[in-house]
Amino acid sequence: EVQLVESGGGLVQAGGSLRLSCAASGFTFDDYTIGWFRQAPGKEREGVSCICSSDGSTYYADSVKGRFTVSSDNAKNTVYLQMNSLNPEDTAIYYCAAYRGGGNMGSYCLSDSEYDYWGQGTQVTVSS
Repeated sequence: EVQLVESGGGLVQAGGSLRLSCAASGFTFDDYTIGWFRQAPGKEREGVSCICSSDGSTYYADSVKGRFTVSSDNAKNTVYLQMNSLNPEDTAIYYCAAYRGGGNMGSYCLSDSEYDYWGQGTQVTVSS
């Protein structure tokens, strides 16, 4: 059974940092692309970042570029999202998702239609 479990969310002041984790199980991690998405109240789900586990290529939404960093520990089947310089507009439920394939990541990886598996989400709240 494929499982994605996010953790690391919480409440942080503006300017602070959080690191989210996405622990994957039930599939061959190296064959998959993992994406991070977020959904704020009343807004559509937004692609944030992605990483291809096989070649390590990454992609970021413009809104987080330079502030967020995605990384992968293939030995632990875990992907991380380091979030720095957080602001209240980053407040959302953050989800990780997976699909088989990828490489040379581009903007297509921020489309949720690419993904087959989803985690349950973790809440990130940034206070001003």
